[in-house]
Amino acid sequence: MEFNKEFDATGMACPLPIVKTKKALSDMTSGQVLRVISTDPGSVCDMAAFAEQTGNALLEQGSESSKFVFYLKKA
Repeated sequence: MEFNKEFDATGMACPLPIVKTKKALSDMTSGQVLRVISTDPGSVCDMAAFAEQTGNALLEQGSESSKFVFYLKKA
């Protein structure tokens, strides 16, 4: 999937992946896609909840090389 910006939260524990994702999205314009990489297993539930609460679309989530990857589209 194509994305406009990437944020690597590898090694960060909750709540930092969400806090830093929120900051990364704030610098983006509506419709742009952010790719987030995380090693925190809790980020799977957290990212879905974050997307729902903020109105940003969670386009896709999966895993690559034991890391979790998320694609968020800014509202």
